[in-house]
Amino acid sequence: MAPNRYLRSRRGRLRLWPLLLFGIFFAAYYFMHQEEVPVTGRSQLVDLSREQEAALGLQSYREILSQADVVPAGEAVDTVRAIGRRLAAVAEDPGFEWEFNVIDSEQVNAFALPGGKVAVYSGLLPVAGNEDALAVVMGHEIAHAIARHGAERMAHQKLAQYGALAVGVAVGDMDIETRRAVMGALGVGTQYGILMPFSRKHETEADYIGLMYVARACFDPRQAPALWERMAAAGGESPAEFLSTHPNPATRMENFAAWMPEALAVRDERCAAPDG
Repeated sequence: MAPNRYLRSRRGRLRLWPLLLFGIFFAAYYFMHQEEVPVTGRSQLVDLSREQEAALGLQSYREILSQADVVPAGEAVDTVRAIGRRLAAVAEDPGFEWEFNVIDSEQVNAFALPGGKVAVYSGLLPVAGNEDALAVVMGHEIAHAIARHGAERMAHQKLAQYGALAVGVAVGDMDIETRRAVMGALGVGTQYGILMPFSRKHETEADYIGLMYVARACFDPRQAPALWERMAAAGGESPAEFLSTHPNPATRMENFAAWMPEALAVRDERCAAPDG
């Protein structure tokens, strides 16, 4: 009977050494890969070089454009490029080789990839309605690229994968039902407790940085609240905030109201003759 009792006791044992090793690795990895986000000054975790990040951005951009209906010329292209140049001129210069294109699509969206590769979908133009509002969206997307949110997200995902591996080894002696329960709870907790909150934090940070870029470039930051309301309406009903990668519209409006005095002060300081 003694061997059976021994086997039963081993079945539920938790191995601590994988968790200890991961803790040491996490601490070293975290403190060795810290950078500062422009404008906000927030410390972030990034382990990808700017050159690697720009190369990935260029590769993705070329793939997207090769499969899209790119608008070669015209008023919309001229407008997007003019706005883009103004925003790029007031953003922190990370050595990007800026490129601005318009894609003929009903999508109400835009994106900016590392290295300064920006595209605006034509479906966004009627929702924006004017150059100031379009600058708000483009400033937001450019802010994501300048703040290296994509590289930071990759670092977080890498840590989550290593953490899951460590926990998997730690519970390796437990019965299969317990292992499944632990790994399932870990996956849900990581997604909703770490990755999604960080994504919302990135969106909020891009809102703020983008608004400051809009003000620096002498566009009207007061267009931001109404623009994002229109964007939210075009995107349909939003899920509960904790289930989303983006803050809900009400949270965004509160943020813009809090930031607007600063944005207007920046605009007044930089622009000789602001409107209104």
